[in-house]
Amino acid sequence: MSALPLIVKFESTHSHTYFSDNLLDLTEIYKPDVNICVVKRAVSDELETFVTHLLSEPRTVNAIENINVKAFNAQTLLPSRFHLVEGYAEFCADIVHLIDIFSHLFELENVGLRFGMLDKAMCPKFHVDHVPCRLVCTYGGIGTEFLQDAFVNRAKLGSGSGGLSDVVSGLIKGDMDAISIMPAYGIGLLKGSKWEGNEQNGAVHRSPKLSEKSPRRLLLTLDFA
Repeated sequence: MSALPLIVKFESTHSHTYFSDNLLDLTEIYKPDVNICVVKRAVSDELETFVTHLLSEPRTVNAIENINVKAFNAQTLLPSRFHLVEGYAEFCADIVHLIDIFSHLFELENVGLRFGMLDKAMCPKFHVDHVPCRLVCTYGGIGTEFLQDAFVNRAKLGSGSGGLSDVVSGLIKGDMDAISIMPAYGIGLLKGSKWEGNEQNGAVHRSPKLSEKSPRRLLLTLDFA
């Protein structure tokens, strides 16, 4: 699929977000003035069927582990009761695909993996991750919310909010339309405060508020390990 990048540029004091539908454009995260890269992608019907099944499960599914990229076996990620469900093979292949992308992009032998079913906002307030860079992918449900730099008052992050919500603290410049949402199955790269030269410009993001229509979400995150 050809790239359709939509680059939103602001003043030189700001970083910006790079949008595309081409996986090759994930390398844009290396540019000093890019702190978020979002690549939209299409997935197979089989994978969507499996994700729908997972979201309907009465029991939650969670996995947190540091993995060796070469030795990782995706079939260990979920309990055996899922192994015969339609789309399971496609799910495993996609997890491996994202791990390969992340590890090759940053030349990593080991990766920190977190996969889980969430029924509430894990990080409900806008914040910056103290990591070099994190990959996020919402497999089902509402995607991660983020703010482009022109719409953030960084002085209101963390304790600067005075305990007030994001809506009233003054953190968001403009109205609620300033909040962007990553698409389901899209790959997001969030540059954190530990990326050299990006200490003051970490990507500002939060978990979405879930709804009656979408009461759960499946989230994969990958980190340096």
